Amino acid sequence: MKIASVTARWIRVPIPEEQRHRSDFGVASSFDMTLVRIGTECGVVGYGEAKATVASAGDNRALAVLVERELGPALIGEDPRNIARLWEMMYSGVRGHYALDRGHVFPVLGRRGITVSAISGIDMALWDILGRSLGAPVWRLLGGRRHRRMPAYASGGWAPAAEIGRQLQSYVERGGFRAVKMRVGVADGEPRHSAERVHAAREALGPDIDIMCDAHGTFGVAEAKRFCRLVEPCDIAWFEEPVTADDKRGLAEVRASTDIPIATGESESTRFAFRDLAELRAADIFQPDLAICGGITEAVRIAAIASAWQIRLAPHLWGGALMFAAGLHVSAASPAAHILEYSLGANPLLFELSTNPPVVRDGFVDIPDEPGLGVRIDEDFAARHTVT
Repeated sequence: MKIASVTARWIRVPIPEEQRHRSDFGVASSFDMTLVRIGTECGVVGYGEAKATVASAGDNRALAVLVERELGPALIGEDPRNIARLWEMMYSGVRGHYALDRGHVFPVLGRRGITVSAISGIDMALWDILGRSLGAPVWRLLGGRRHRRMPAYASGGWAPAAEIGRQLQSYVERGGFRAVKMRVGVADGEPRHSAERVHAAREALGPDIDIMCDAHGTFGVAEAKRFCRLVEPCDIAWFEEPVTADDKRGLAEVRASTDIPIATGESESTRFAFRDLAELRAADIFQPDLAICGGITEAVRIAAIASAWQIRLAPHLWGGALMFAAGLHVSAASPAAHILEYSLGANPLLFELSTNPPVVRDGFVDIPDEPGLGVRIDEDFAARHTVT
């Protein structure tokens, strides 16, 4: 089996005005991703997803070019089943042969950013090919699933204090969720305003629904500590990205100041960043985004770090159907994984790009049995929304 083609398309789907939400990222007017397709000489095809930004919207032009014109050509003629070899070759570039011979990485400048995002999308597609070629789901190739289904939490929560309870309660009713996530942070102004919204949410939901709070890294250390004190009576399940990912020591300081579990990782790339978080005792929950962190291969390594440090795993799944499936398969096989993110914002790439989107029943998502990632791409939908 040999790789015959590697293509990448920027998929942009406009969001109707009445379904848009505003956050610290601005108004979400579209959902964007890079759709990676790898074809083999024997006809097996795999798909992957890469993202130019951790948020839903963003220009993916450079990312698509990077996949198709820089990384992709170096893979032509290679066996797509040698995934570990190809990952190291892509990460270390022209020094990849040294990495393979010496047993440690020799990365070029692109150790982060869209280079690792591009590797993520390609890696995902390679695992899809491997599973399809063997007639097995990816989770089986990773060691097997621990359960037939996994709990999920509803992710959204942008409404003001007067409406946040109603908004989150609607999530609970839609899928039987026992956990919900809301956004807090700089868009609220002061920490006390974010705290007011959290108190309103807890009052509306009662004591039996878990509430997660996501600041998107927008608080300073002192603000994050103040927020934690203000919401202490609300029994928060976790506080996500209290401060910028560039301040890992600050994040550790926040964690040391509170007993609210701290979650982070959606903005991080590769196992090396997560190693640093573990060594600093900066997090209770790791949240790698598989379209950014290095794909399935790197997520498995990150999950191993999490397990060794008694850190839980809850991948960032705010994206399309492929990155959701990739996170689901890794979570199914990892002993550190405990819950899945399920987007309830306007997300056409999760619910329309695939002809078999993930479904939540009674707060759980079934682990699929289909080969590979188990995602059936709607090619007509992808064609309609490809940016030319």
